[in-house]
Amino acid sequence: MSGRADAAGPASTPVSGAAAASVGRVDLPDDDALFHDSVHDGATDPTVIRHHATGEWWMLYTQRRASVDEPGVAWVHGSRIGVARSADGLAWRYAGTVDDLRLGDGTVPEQAQTHWAPEVIFDGERYRMYLTVIDGIPDRWEGHPRRIVEYVSDDLARWTVVGEVPLSSDRVIDACVTPCPDGLWRMWFKDEADDSTTWVAASADLAPGSWRVEGRAIAGRPHEGPNVFELGGWWWMLVDEWRGMGVFRSRDAISWIRQGGSDDVILGAPGRRRGDATFGRHGDVVVAGDRALLYYFTHPHWDGSELGSTDAASARRSAIFAAPLAVVDGVLVCDRDAPLAPLGAVGA
Repeated sequence: MSGRADAAGPASTPVSGAAAASVGRVDLPDDDALFHDSVHDGATDPTVIRHHATGEWWMLYTQRRASVDEPGVAWVHGSRIGVARSADGLAWRYAGTVDDLRLGDGTVPEQAQTHWAPEVIFDGERYRMYLTVIDGIPDRWEGHPRRIVEYVSDDLARWTVVGEVPLSSDRVIDACVTPCPDGLWRMWFKDEADDSTTWVAASADLAPGSWRVEGRAIAGRPHEGPNVFELGGWWWMLVDEWRGMGVFRSRDAISWIRQGGSDDVILGAPGRRRGDATFGRHGDVVVAGDRALLYYFTHPHWDGSELGSTDAASARRSAIFAAPLAVVDGVLVCDRDAPLAPLGAVGA
């Protein structure tokens, strides 16, 4: 998703689900992160959008259960979708979880589902969420179908399920949706059945059943979390390569060329902010004028071990940071140590 800075409006609508009562459940570290999840300290996969009626910024994110002691990678599963809110895109407060995402007839509790990587857009009339859903709470990475499910909302707080989006396999995650220059909406997503590459589907009007898979968009080394946005006269796609983010450029949002060589990434070198010394992962870009802000997550206390096998709670914990983006002579540049301007002031 790429959010844009729109005009502000009247007072805010409350989010559904637990809110302030959840604050303080874990001891949060003293670092320079923009946001820590106060329930499990496992905020990942942020998507940021401005509420069209209130002007307030909302962050929806995967609320990983980093503080639980369960077998294997169960802590990565069983996650809900957390919400944080901000007046300026920099100072965030925890605002609970989204309670309306359970699938089925209600006989299976929401706790027996896993919700990952929300993508939220405003289509001019209402909000749409494209969410990765996994049944159960698996304790290993492989062998479990993943699907992308659409929901709709009038206020970002209450959501109604539309249904599963049929895509290229039953191992699809991490949707990103935006309108393209040819008049079509496109959805990019990770297909784990195709060596964890990015695929793309198109729709003329976002209607259920209208999505048509166009094929593989980005090949090469495995990756996830595609994020597409327009900046500086180009279309850009960022992908999380688990060592930083690969950057791809396009004139039409259809044909993509990698920026730099196959090993070039942004957010690969350590940052100087406290807690920002490991590479940036799965992010979202908010564009305002000729500049943009990239929200991403890191594991501030990660030691480089395989996260699925570590028993160290500190390594599992994650936090949200941000870095400015700009296009200079056709090149997307990112300085993760540069000062951050409030979103209301970016591009003003």
